[in-house]
Amino acid sequence: MPVFRVMLRMRIKPGMEREFERAWLQIGDSVTSHPANIGQWLSRSAEEDGVYYIVSDWVDEPRFREFETSDRHLNHRKKLHPYRSDGSMVTMHVVAHLPGVASPESHEDWEAAR
Repeated sequence: MPVFRVMLRMRIKPGMEREFERAWLQIGDSVTSHPANIGQWLSRSAEEDGVYYIVSDWVDEPRFREFETSDRHLNHRKKLHPYRSDGSMVTMHVVAHLPGVASPESHEDWEAAR
């Protein structure tokens, strides 16, 4: 299945990181409830303080672009904007996916057996 992926890089104002994480979780369904959204992930950089990445997958680019200009998206952005000091967006087409065998549970089992 072709997937259109969007990756946002956001720098959050110092001291507002936990509030940003809570806000993102509270309003995330405004994205994930869209019929063209496959899912989204929030990640905190392991290398840069205050930097987060939001990755969202969509069924195709036209449906994402439709969402991007919707009132739903504008309201979502307004709620996160107070936490941001800057940000950027990259879009891409997923061309291949190779699933791994690991899961958090299997890794815990492997660690326990060592």
